Order: sequence, then C-alpha cells, then structure tokens
Amino acid sequence: MPPLPSPVSSPNRAADLPDPVRRKLADHFGQRFSCGDSIRLQHGRDESVHEPALPDGIVMAHSTGEVVLVIGLCAQHGVPVIAYGVGSSVEGHVLAPSGGISLDLSGMNRIVAIHADDGDAVVEAGVTRKQLNDALKGSGLFFPIDPGADATLGGMAATRASGTNAVRYGTMRDNVLATTTVLADGRVMKTGGRARKSSAGYDLTRLLVGSEGTLGIMTELTLKLYPIPEAISAAVCTFPSIDSAVQTVIQTIQLGVPMARIELLDALSLRAINLFSKTTLAEAPTLFFEFHGSPTGVNEQAQTVQAIAGELGGTHFAWATRPEDRSRLWQARHDAYFACLQLKPGCRCFPTDVCVPISRLAECIAATNEDIVRVNIPIALFGHVGDGNFHLVVLVDRDNPRDMAEAAWISERVVERAIAMEGTCTGEHGIGLGKRKYLVPEHGAVAVDIMRALKTALDPQNLLNPGKILPGR
Repeated sequence: MPPLPSPVSSPNRAADLPDPVRRKLADHFGQRFSCGDSIRLQHGRDESVHEPALPDGIVMAHSTGEVVLVIGLCAQHGVPVIAYGVGSSVEGHVLAPSGGISLDLSGMNRIVAIHADDGDAVVEAGVTRKQLNDALKGSGLFFPIDPGADATLGGMAATRASGTNAVRYGTMRDNVLATTTVLADGRVMKTGGRARKSSAGYDLTRLLVGSEGTLGIMTELTLKLYPIPEAISAAVCTFPSIDSAVQTVIQTIQLGVPMARIELLDALSLRAINLFSKTTLAEAPTLFFEFHGSPTGVNEQAQTVQAIAGELGGTHFAWATRPEDRSRLWQARHDAYFACLQLKPGCRCFPTDVCVPISRLAECIAATNEDIVRVNIPIALFGHVGDGNFHLVVLVDRDNPRDMAEAAWISERVVERAIAMEGTCTGEHGIGLGKRKYLVPEHGAVAVDIMRALKTALDPQNLLNPGKILPGR
C-alpha cells in the first residue's frame, strides 16, 4: 500500500462572543439562546469523522424574522453563523472551526401550505421529510426524496440531498421550486416561484440548493409533490458477485426500464443489517428493487428486470407487495449506515460517496474492491446504483492513526478514480470540510474562482458557514 496520509482533523475553540452580541441575543431569545457546554458540543459535531468544533453560542430560531435579527447582529460584529438542522450530515457541514453562532432551525417546523391541485407544498426549513409525508396522508401525494436519516428539508436542500428514489424522482436540485433566503447582510430574498418552469433571469434557487449554507440561509422552501403510484412492488435478488449485480443495474438502466429504486448492498452490509434489524436476508451481493406505475406496467417492469437478473446469475427473486413488507425492507436499507457502525463498537464512520457515469460503474466498483482488500479496517459498500452512486462505510477508531490513515487513503483512491471517470467526488453527501481539496480537480481552477467570486459577492465578510466547500488558496 502507498504511504499513508495524515488523518483528518478540525480545530476547536472556547466560547467567545462579543458582549453586545451576547446581551442582545440573551434579551431577545431568553432560554432559546445558550452558551452551555453540552448544547455547544451537540451543535459542534455531526455524523462525520471530524473532531468536534464547537460554536460559541446556540440560537433556536422560530421565524424568518428571528433569522434576520441574528444574521444582522452577527454581520455588524463579524461573528460567523452556521445553520443547523438535526446534525445528520457526514462531511462536517455543521462544525464551527471559526466559532460563532450555530443557528438551529429545527423549531421552524411549520407546514405553511399544501397545494394538492398543483402538486406542491410550502414548508419552513425545519420540517423533516417524514413530517411532510405524514401531513400528506390522505392527499394522494408524497414527497419522494429520502436520504436515510429523517433530515430537515432545509438541510436536505442545503446539501442537495437525494436518496434511494433519486433514479426516478431526482434530487433536491430537481424538487425545490422556490426559497425564502436570508442573505449575509440580513436582507430577505425570494427565489423561484410555484410555476413549474421559468426563463426569467438567473436561476438563484439552483445556486442556493447545494450551497451548504455558505451563500444564504434558506428559511422556507416550496417543494414538488408527486402522486402516489397506483401500484408499487419491491423485490430482492441475490447475486454470485458484486460485478454481476452491477451489470444487472447497467443493463436495466440502458434498456430504459423506469425504475423507482435500485439499491446495491454487499455481503458485509447485509450481515450488519441482519444483526441490527433482525432480518434474515441472504448475506451475499444483493439488489433491492422497487417498481412504480400501473399494475400492468409494474408487472412488465418486474418481469424484464427478473429476466436480466436471471441471465447474470441472480437468484431468489423475492417479492414484497404488501405495504408493511415494503416498509420493512426499505427501513432495513435505510438502517444500513447505523447497522454497519455496530460491526465495530465505538467506531466512527469515515464515509465517502462517489458517482460515475452508469457505463463506468462496474469498473469503478471492481477497482474499489481491489483497494478494500489492501487495508485492515472493515469497509461496507452499498449505494443508489441506479444513478451510478455508491458509498463506502469505512469503520475506524478515530484515536488509531493507522485506521485514520488507511481510511483517508482508500477515500482518496475512490474519489480520484471517480473524477478520472468523469464522475464526482460526492454524489449526495456534499463537500463540507472533508472534500474541499477535490473541488479543483473535479471542476477546474476557473470554475472554483467563479465560486469564490460568488461567495465574496454574497458574503463579503465570509461569515456564513466559513471554511466549508471552497479550498484554501
């Protein structure tokens, strides 16, 4: 194995807010403002492998007006502001390496309006995806983006989240119609609208979606909704190898079968899921499928995929047509990340997720598996392979330098390979702190200079989530 790089880390600091900021926040927010150590620690870490980096104070905002107050005050005194949802990010997005205020939006959890006739909903940033879908029950509509964790919709928009349904319904980029956003100087900007298309001006909504809170803080979102399919069927199929499973995915997509979900899990992932979720799935390379449409269409799709899988060695094609069986199956898939953590108690996950053109997927995964056998740490592989996206769950002891070095090495290998294949260093996790160094190799220096210019234009003091996305000069 090549020389091992240094482990990832990020600095910490003690609470240190200017007195005018502290006093005004305390006067306005009362108990919703805190500088206590425990709540600072809660907001200064996430699901990433990075060391905690604590903010100087926490504000629990309940309205766009309160966000305006906080940002305006912080802009006046040069205090950084980091938006916070539920802390489920995995690339250090919510850490505060420069201190400042962690602006918790989870209390902004009102569903403002549901327009069933138009297929859209207006929600505050702290509404979670499950909360929205619960509110949609009985309407015949649902919101399909499901990134495993019950994340806030504001956080999902900020990181351009996707999930298992992305192969059919797209990502947050495709499903945010409009935003209400507070800019770094405290101004409130409305972007987009409820119309399904527009040719009017720059697409500021798409600029904000995926900006990870570095250009503005979204406080309200207008989201697309979709009709619940007339028929839904899920299936599980095991394969003799990862390659045969991936080839099934590639042929299915190239044939134009309109899949709703295609998920790949390797044997280690299935072992973890069985232990964690008390399932009895075969511990072999496996594909989870889901088909949406009319009863006739779903049946035709399933027969086509079953035939493809059979030709490539797929066996034990098992169906889940009852809603409770489908829910149990997909809950097990969503539990995969936390299930894998239990394989090495006390460990942290050094995650990486890449996305490549579908024709390069088998090659990328095969080369990645060759790297996996060269290290000594447990690594599970699963992903949303219907759109070329897969994850490595690399289990490490954060205090073990060799674990961290091996994890950094394999992460770098898979990212560089994906970029060389005209893919991306992150299909859905985002850049945060962890992947800033890959932005120039992926997009080029000119594009990154333009990103810096946009950041400077919208946030000249560099107060909104500083240190994230853009690499150091």
